Amino acid sequence: MTTPANDTITMFGAEWCRDCRRTKAQLDGLGIEYSYVDLETDPSAADVAKDISGRTNIPVVLYPDASHQVEPSNADVESKLRELSLI
Repeated sequence: MTTPANDTITMFGAEWCRDCRRTKAQLDGLGIEYSYVDLETDPSAADVAKDISGRTNIPVVLYPDASHQVEPSNADVESKLRELSLI
């Protein structure tokens, strides 16, 4: 099953977060389109991220299949993107 590339990946993060910067750089480097929710400019979105993950850790990456990852490693993200046929 191939997921269309226009399905949205949403990443909740903050610039001060090293893992967020790493995951963002990985998605950018792979040319993956995604929506970035900056929790510094939109603090209320932290509640949304917590509702999704059940945790306060970031980044939270929400995928088109409604699954999510919290503080994923680069390998975790790459594996999920392959599973969704996005890379």
